[in-house]
Amino acid sequence: MSASVLYDAPGPKAAARNRIYAVLGSLAILALLAVSIMRLSDKGHLAPEMWDIFNYSGIRQNIADALVATLKAFGLAAIGSLVLGVVLAVGRLSDHKPVRWVSATFIELFRSIPLLITIYAIWVGFLTDYSMWALALGLSVYNGCVQAEVLRAGINSVPKGQSEAAYALGMSKTQVMVSVLIPQAVRAMLPTIISQLVVTLKDTSLGFIILYPELLQTARLIASNTQVNGQYPYVSTIAVIGTIYVAMCLLLSALATWIEKRGRRAKTGIPVAAATGTTDVLDAPGGPSAPGTGGIGTGTGGAGGAGIAKTTATDGTDEIGGGDGAGVGKD
Repeated sequence: MSASVLYDAPGPKAAARNRIYAVLGSLAILALLAVSIMRLSDKGHLAPEMWDIFNYSGIRQNIADALVATLKAFGLAAIGSLVLGVVLAVGRLSDHKPVRWVSATFIELFRSIPLLITIYAIWVGFLTDYSMWALALGLSVYNGCVQAEVLRAGINSVPKGQSEAAYALGMSKTQVMVSVLIPQAVRAMLPTIISQLVVTLKDTSLGFIILYPELLQTARLIASNTQVNGQYPYVSTIAVIGTIYVAMCLLLSALATWIEKRGRRAKTGIPVAAATGTTDVLDAPGGPSAPGTGGIGTGTGGAGGAGIAKTTATDGTDEIGGGDGAGVGKD
């Protein structure tokens, strides 16, 4: 048994007690689920007729259209939030104080306002006839502020030597940010970025407040306009739509895991060019050879003599250099 960073490894009594607690907790959860299922069954919500409504082509088409509308809003919001996040993150790290102040004010303002209010204000004030764009813009603004803080944290986590080396090579601040810092920050913070995209996908359900026909709005219309055995199929509709949301989030998480693993397997670095010439080392007759330095090639030096390096170039000429760095060309 190994100790953890947070607490010591449990002993035999603690391990047995934890097992008992786990069993009791599992039984309590199963009992709650059983009671819930029994109550739903007694009220007729689990009757086959309640689930048979999804065999109708009209309802299936409505769900398919709602799924497409949800993915459209999510795609626009995801792209907008990432672009806005990069712009705001760069603004927060700018050397100009006005740019930093504007970026910081924008981020703190829209992170403090509830997302539902932001979406509704954009819809009422600017895009009353375009509910999809109002939803996508509201999601982009809020999630862009969150993504900006994630990227800023990733950029700050890059070692300072990376940017210092880039500046030493003569790169400008823009080149350093685009070519050195942001790629490493995105790679380091990719799990968090994808997690926020999952949140963006789930937040598309807030489109019901502006009557955008996404999945939640469609589910509400289906459940409230369809009557089976004198009851409205809210339970079955919520179960089906919830399953679709869970499936989309799991697919997005799986995509993030695949991208992360692929990034780890990617080959990085600069390939080393093969040598174009051969080097022969000659020992001077002064004594046993010892490591030394030559002119163009690597020479050897002894206790009683200097090292001589003979290099055969690609053009067929031989070049002989002494240990002090001087070289004499020989055809």
